[in-house]
Amino acid sequence: MRRARFVEMTELQPHETILTGNWLFEGTSVIGDDVCRRIEWLVDSHLEKLATDSSGWEALYRDPRDGRFWERTYPQGEMHGGGPPQLSVVSVKGR
Repeated sequence: MRRARFVEMTELQPHETILTGNWLFEGTSVIGDDVCRRIEWLVDSHLEKLATDSSGWEALYRDPRDGRFWERTYPQGEMHGGGPPQLSVVSVKGR
């Protein structure tokens, strides 16, 4: 039986520029690690969604605290389900 873990979720910190999730293998199951869960929490509860690409897999968000833009992608898209997510800062040209 798998024990539920409580992981405290934190807002994005000024020094953070990229969060990359990983898959964990538990027996015959594959689950997202703490970074995957944090990314999900951030996009569901904290970041403002601004746009998605035509496929719906990539999305652009804004952090209301500091105004930084963040892009959620799935860099290991060849994996089942698109692979684990990644959240990275996007710079705005001309700023």
